Amino acid sequence: QVQLVESGGGLVQAGGSLRLSCAASGRTFSNYAMGWFRQAPGKEREFVCAISWSGGTTLYADSVKGRFTISRDNAKNTVDLQMNNLKPEDTAVYYCASYGTKYVSFRSKADYWGKGTLVTVSS
Repeated sequence: QVQLVESGGGLVQAGGSLRLSCAASGRTFSNYAMGWFRQAPGKEREFVCAISWSGGTTLYADSVKGRFTISRDNAKNTVDLQMNNLKPEDTAVYYCASYGTKYVSFRSKADYWGKGTLVTVSS
């Protein structure tokens, strides 16, 4: 059974940085693309970014491009999200996701999800 466990959320001031991490287990991590989604209060869950199986291809939502960076360590079975220049509108629960494919597009569907970690950005 695939398990995804996020960590690193918290409270940060606008303009600050935070790094989220996701530890994966249950299947061969390096075979699958990974991603991050977020859900703000009262809103639907939205795509944030994704990374291919090797780390060679990344995708970002326009709202985070240039501020967020996704990376993965296939030796440690982890995927990280470095978030810089945070804004109050980045406040959300952030979810780690695993895809059933090596590569991913904006329309791809994740097949496993973590329980999420809360990021709060104060103004």
